[in-house]
Amino acid sequence: MIATVFAARAGAGGLGLQAATAAVGLSLAGREVVALGPGRAAGWPLTLAAPSLRWEDTPARAPSWFARQIVRRLRPGRLIWAHDRYIGAWAGARVADLRPNLVYAFTQVGLESLEWAKRHGVPTVLDNPNGHIRGFAEVYRAEWAKWVGGAYRGHPTEGMVRRVEREYELADRIRVSSDWAKRSMVARGVPADKVFVCPQPIDTDRFRPPAARPAPAGALRVVYVGSLDVRKGFAYLLRAVRQVGPGRVQMELVGGTGDRGSRRLLDRERSGLNVTLRPGDPVPAYHRAELFVLPSLEDGFGFVAAEALACGLPVVVTDQCGAAEWVRPGETGWVTPAGSTDALATALNEALARRDRLAEMGREARRAIDARDPMAAFRQLAEKVSSAPCGS
Repeated sequence: MIATVFAARAGAGGLGLQAATAAVGLSLAGREVVALGPGRAAGWPLTLAAPSLRWEDTPARAPSWFARQIVRRLRPGRLIWAHDRYIGAWAGARVADLRPNLVYAFTQVGLESLEWAKRHGVPTVLDNPNGHIRGFAEVYRAEWAKWVGGAYRGHPTEGMVRRVEREYELADRIRVSSDWAKRSMVARGVPADKVFVCPQPIDTDRFRPPAARPAPAGALRVVYVGSLDVRKGFAYLLRAVRQVGPGRVQMELVGGTGDRGSRRLLDRERSGLNVTLRPGDPVPAYHRAELFVLPSLEDGFGFVAAEALACGLPVVVTDQCGAAEWVRPGETGWVTPAGSTDALATALNEALARRDRLAEMGREARRAIDARDPMAAFRQLAEKVSSAPCGS
């Protein structure tokens, strides 16, 4: 039996998709899998799961706990730390009851399960969705100081950083989704032979080009999808749009802000620009757009960039995003230095100059995605996990 431990609702959002693809991939290998976490959404990839996959949902916290979190609403980092410690403690107790012969856990919630496995000589795999947690924290703090100012009280707290670094130590193997993420881990001291890269599968049925895309007329239609927080670099993108010329670019943002500082930053930087904020299903936005941009400053993969490619869009991503490895510069998009307004503006200007070729670049992007077999990614994960060494 394999016990998997995760912290985001499986199938919902980037972290949820990674949790779902991991659980489903392991079940497709014929292993009995018990998935421990905060529930699951409907749809792909859960529709592929083998009958051997069983879900156990985290019990809801007592109302008094939620009441205490209202007091902490200005300290979202502490809230996430408390939430993930709760899931980790619950999952660790269930793992002790289940006594699996392999533990596959996600960072932030895996510590207690990894500790049990180490004591009992059970092999472990830790799934790390981003780069090294300390680099992740450094980016957040630096960008907050630059754009917002004041004390940073978001995720990750120093307590969370220490928790995740202990998970790195305990795990026998660490799975990441890109070569960039592996380099981030190794650069901060994680042994290279402990980290393996396994690409993410993409739902090519849901994310596919539209039957007909609007003609390239008027302002260039650009879409961004994802959370609007400082790590994602949205402020650089909005400044690049202003530099190119507000009337030349129509920007659609699909996502929301999770803190007051990011909300104020968004309101300030979008002022005077042709920007639409439209949270919800990103597929219609992919279908309306001519170009996708993800200006992230730290991203282990970036599902949204792969989704945009699958929807037939050329993409602009940064060199600090794992999905850059899926882009062929000049053919399916552009890769720019992270944190550079000028570089993003240059890419937008190049897209405008080559606007009559963007549709063909999008078709090539879809062909590149079609060449990646989602089932092969599931099989690769199962093979890598099966070869995990014993934890004793």
